[in-house]
Amino acid sequence: MTLVPESATITSPEELREILGAPMPRAVAKERVRLHARDRDWLARSPFCLIATSDADGNCDVSPKGDPPGFVHVIDDTTIAVPERPGNRRADGYLNVLSNPHAGLIFLVPGRGETLRVNGRARLVRDAPFFDEMVVNGHRPSLALVVEIEQIFFHCAKALMRSKLWKPGTWEPDALPSHARIVADLRYAQESVEELERYYSEDNYAKKLYQG
Repeated sequence: MTLVPESATITSPEELREILGAPMPRAVAKERVRLHARDRDWLARSPFCLIATSDADGNCDVSPKGDPPGFVHVIDDTTIAVPERPGNRRADGYLNVLSNPHAGLIFLVPGRGETLRVNGRARLVRDAPFFDEMVVNGHRPSLALVVEIEQIFFHCAKALMRSKLWKPGTWEPDALPSHARIVADLRYAQESVEELERYYSEDNYAKKLYQG
């Protein structure tokens, strides 16, 4: 039994616009296809981004990427590169790009409500001279996601204001179990909770941030 009746499903752009209305002219006009100096400033201060991809069948993934501010390399006014760092090696987003070379990225700057959105065509590169400029803690990326920009614009602060994301007074990290406890409860690891607590500890993770 579904809790959402079929008649409540929006199925056309006309229905959607009837509910949301038309976008403001300024919201449409802000789209660009090349990096402006202000975009470069933002990328130079951003330590974190989210990369959305989908495979040829439309199955989606969103992957977080983070490094010191300015970790995304600007190749030219229409091209950027995101370095790969050691992780869990699932490569969900990268596998998507191999079958569907489109990606959407959102860049955040801590304390700022606005975000920078980039959409474009992506490809995986195993090496290039600019890799030398993306070395962190002695780690040279094994590959990079190169994105040819097709659309870029700043997104307003409303979502981050509503969520109070940057307001420490609203943070309650201890309201949830530790990640080790979550992993144990989901039963996809064989280790004990104590072993998982040691593995997922901040000190242990810090040692492996740039180790393959």
